[in-house]
Amino acid sequence: MTLLIDNYDSFAYNLYQYVGSLDPQVQVIRNDDLTVAEIEALHPTAVILSPGPGRPADAGVCEALIPALAGKCKMLGVCLGHQAICEAFGGRITYAKELMHGRECNMTITCPGGLFAGLSSPMTVARYHSLAATNLPDCLEVTATAPDGEIMAVQHKEYEIYGVQFHPESVMTPDGLQLIRNFLEG
Repeated sequence: MTLLIDNYDSFAYNLYQYVGSLDPQVQVIRNDDLTVAEIEALHPTAVILSPGPGRPADAGVCEALIPALAGKCKMLGVCLGHQAICEAFGGRITYAKELMHGRECNMTITCPGGLFAGLSSPMTVARYHSLAATNLPDCLEVTATAPDGEIMAVQHKEYEIYGVQFHPESVMTPDGLQLIRNFLEG
């Protein structure tokens, strides 16, 4: 079962549609509906942390859930979810170099394979964010960057944990569904 944590964002249901087209066992919960222990008891095979407003500290159970599930199931964070992953492992979240709301970007994939298997670089993606990850810990590897140098994607070096600052569920990310497929099937 894939668990989608909704961080009170309308994009969560775009993600739900993508995931549901690939995994009919998807379940959606709000970030404050269940405790870490209750989520662990569901035994998800995959967890997706949705976009949302604010900072990772505003994302309910997400920051506590990330280390609790590390190594137990695969995880993908999108936008706020990506930031939560970066912060949970010791990265820093700060203001982005420039506000990016509804803007396309041709990002460079620096680590092909995994989420980006079969996808071309540069890859056109949608950016909707005012915060960005910096000062990543050694356990996270940058896998994609924007032309302005912002970190667009990371992966954990030991666990199947991925974060994307961009929105794969947006129509402005033409290969977004393939990225979600790579996550679920990889």
